[in-house]
Amino acid sequence: MDLKDKVAIVTGGGSGIGLATAKAFLEKGAKVVIADYNEESGSKAAEDLSQYGDVLFEKVDVSEEEQVKNVVATAVEKFGRLDVIFNNAGIGIQGETHELSYEDYHKVIKVNQDSVFFGSKHAIPEMQKVGGGAIINTASILGSVGEPTAFAYNASKGAVNLMTKSVALQYAKDNIRVSAVAPGYVESGMVNRDALGDYYDNLVDKHPIGRLGQPDEIAHAVIFLAENEFTTGTTLLVDGGYTAQ
Repeated sequence: MDLKDKVAIVTGGGSGIGLATAKAFLEKGAKVVIADYNEESGSKAAEDLSQYGDVLFEKVDVSEEEQVKNVVATAVEKFGRLDVIFNNAGIGIQGETHELSYEDYHKVIKVNQDSVFFGSKHAIPEMQKVGGGAIINTASILGSVGEPTAFAYNASKGAVNLMTKSVALQYAKDNIRVSAVAPGYVESGMVNRDALGDYYDNLVDKHPIGRLGQPDEIAHAVIFLAENEFTTGTTLLVDGGYTAQ
């Protein structure tokens, strides 16, 4: 797929992987809608990235179907079509499973898992109108391997892997490709040496490549999944060798 003049929605686009991916799409000549719950960071992202092309920000809670439906409608109204949706927004809660409340568990499921359903459900009809498109979901290494204190996150990201396969099979006939990217630990505002102290080195040690990932490296993988027309139904691990062990 030539991304020039295509239209992409990036959820969680105000920071981290989402921000890097929004920039990467713009650099490819696409038009981008940044959807993020954080109005401050989302607005700033759109302002900063406007130098690269057509971009707008919409405040969206991806756990609410009507809001996801509305951002898809806004993208089509503003730019005339929808070709790509990157279902990237996500949250995590750490803790002992026997102490996990249903409310906290369900919050993770709603944001990480239900949002993939909502994004796919409302993007698919628009992609059918233009002869195809690409849905890309953010999974995780923790969709493939267990983490003792990440029960809800493990559950949500494991589900994303199989949701990706299911939708890919169902809509291949419509030239809609559906894939997922599964990052290892990536440097961010919450994951860095200053924030984590000595635990940062522990995370680095889990990656055979000897460092954490960078948002741009995940964005590069997302661009590949959007462009490569023989790729669908797969989860692309970009994890520095984390899951090879």
